[in-house]
Parts: sequence; structure tokens; C-alpha cells
Amino acid sequence: MSLQSSAHAAAAEAAGTVVLPKPPRSPAELIGARVAIAMVVLIAVSLIVYADRDGYTDNADGAVSLLDAFYYATVSLSTTGYGDIAPVTPQARLVNILIITPLRILFLIVLVGTTLEALTSRSREAWKVTRWRRTLQDHTVVIGFGVKGRAAVRTLLINDTPRSSIVVVDPDATNTADAIEQGLVSVVGDATRLEVLSRAGIERAGQVIICPQRDDTAVLVTLTARSANPKAHIVVSVREEENAPLLRSSGADAVITSSESVGRLLGLASVSPALSTVLEDLLSSGHGMEVGERRVLPREEGRTPAQLDEPVLAVVRDGEILPYYAPSIGHLTRGDRIVVARPSEDLPWARRVTDDDVD
Repeated sequence: MSLQSSAHAAAAEAAGTVVLPKPPRSPAELIGARVAIAMVVLIAVSLIVYADRDGYTDNADGAVSLLDAFYYATVSLSTTGYGDIAPVTPQARLVNILIITPLRILFLIVLVGTTLEALTSRSREAWKVTRWRRTLQDHTVVIGFGVKGRAAVRTLLINDTPRSSIVVVDPDATNTADAIEQGLVSVVGDATRLEVLSRAGIERAGQVIICPQRDDTAVLVTLTARSANPKAHIVVSVREEENAPLLRSSGADAVITSSESVGRLLGLASVSPALSTVLEDLLSSGHGMEVGERRVLPREEGRTPAQLDEPVLAVVRDGEILPYYAPSIGHLTRGDRIVVARPSEDLPWARRVTDDDVD
């Protein structure tokens, strides 16, 4: 098989593979662990034999010393078995059957651990993936782990989304390797294929964030994701504004135009630097100001948006988004959600109110 065909085969095997995050271990740690296990087994057998030394005979002088016990343990565990030291009493032979023989098997497993580890690690990984799939529900699938995908994941984590509920899908193994280093489950493969999305549990996902490099890819991925999960909330990043209607008709709930948004910020930065700075601060998470959505507190019911402690930007009522100045808002009622500008963290002079304060 040529090198090119081997590369294609390896890529085909990796496509759609689910990779769970795991703590890295260096070769020195792996070798050290095996050596430690082997030494523990060797010492244990030696002490067992020496404790029952009266049940053994040595062809040289008849007595078994501590050195003889270590010698017997070494040749016995390595299955060399010269026969110069042997158990002679029923008790010693029973100990050999019930204790030393299992330890001998363990010692051999350690010796040939490289091959066995490769086999057992695959089985263990398959079992972990199966268990992970069974517990996966209402998670977030992030398709594309480039600049936009990484920023989206970072925002999710800052807003208390568990790492275990985020699954990254990307055709580039380098990007998925970076996601794994961040403790995220990753799937290597083309997200336009339903098989790859199924490996990410798209059918049970609560949210899907689609941010590929190309707009045509975004359309195909959106169509595939929506056909697999009609109920998921799908957010798509698109470069050109003219492609936004096509994505909405393909099943996207929200479409973010990256080039238009950047262009507007650039224009604001030249016209009003202060305004562009404030907007950039609002868009960032984890420091400064941020825009957040929460439920109306019981003590806020019956008030108008202008009477709240936090600046209200919009009110979400019965699925409809109303700007803060809309006359139809009237007074806030139970079940309303409000979009507010708030500090990213609690401060003595500005408390950060969240949904947890409602419960």
C-alpha cells in the first residue's frame, strides 16, 4: 500500500470518531507505572514464599533463605522454572495455585502490556463512549472550532455551561485535538454528513452552534442538523448578509453576520470611539459589562422596565422580543424575561442578578 493510500485510509478511519477528553500521561509515567506494578508483584511473591519457607525445598542445601525466595519468585514469575526450588507441602502447593499463579499471570500482563493495553484501551474507550452517549441530553454541539467556534465555547463556559455538555465537531484533527486539551468531547469529521452529526448526538441536542469557514458549508450543515433535530435551537455564523435569508429558510433560528457586524464596529470606531468601546465590552464575557437574559424577579413584577435597578434593553414575552421602549410592554408580569446590561461579576456596588435569584 502506498503512503498516499495509507494516509487516506487513516483519515477515513478517523472520520466521525468520538474522542473523549482524558488527562495526558507521558511515556515515562506509563513505563514507571508498569515497573512499579512488576516490582510490587515480585516482592509480594517473595515474601509469600519466605513466610512459608518450611514448605519449600532447595536442591542445593535444603533450606530456603530470603535470597532463595526472591530467586524463586523471579524464575517462577518469568515462567523459567528451573526446578531447583519447589513447594513440597500441600499448603505451599495450594498457595502456589491460588495466589502465586494469579500473580504470575498479572506479571506476564505487565510484561506484554503494550499489546494488551492497546487492545484494552480500545475496549475501554468504546465502553466510555457508549456510556457517554447514554447520558447525553440537551447538550450543545459546536460545529467548527476555528476562531469563532473557540470564542463561542469560551462564552458558553464563562456563562456556566458545563464542559461535559459541549461537543465539538470539526474536520481538522488539529482543531479537535485543541478542543480535547480544553476538556471537551470532540468528533473528527465532515459535519455535512448525518453520520458524523449523529456521533455527536445531534438528535438529542438542545443547541447547535454552526460556524464553519464557508457560507455554503454553513447552509449544508444547517439543513443536515435541522433534518436530524427539528426542535434544537440552531445559531449560524455567516460571512455575507445576502446568505442570511437562505440560512433562515434552511432551519436556522438565529443568523449572525460576521462581516457586517465587524464592519459596523469599524464604522462606529471611526465615528464614535467611546460607543465602539462600550459595545465591544458588552459583547465580551467574563470582565467589564455584559448583556444577559434572566427571568423577572417576584419583586419586579408590576414595575416598568425603567423602574428596575438594571438597565433593561428588551423584554421577551410569549416568545416575542420587545424593545424596552415598546408601549405594549406596560408592566412586567410573571413569566417575562428581560435582557439587561449588567456587570460580568458581582461587585459591592453592582450586584449581578441571574436566574438563580428567582428560585
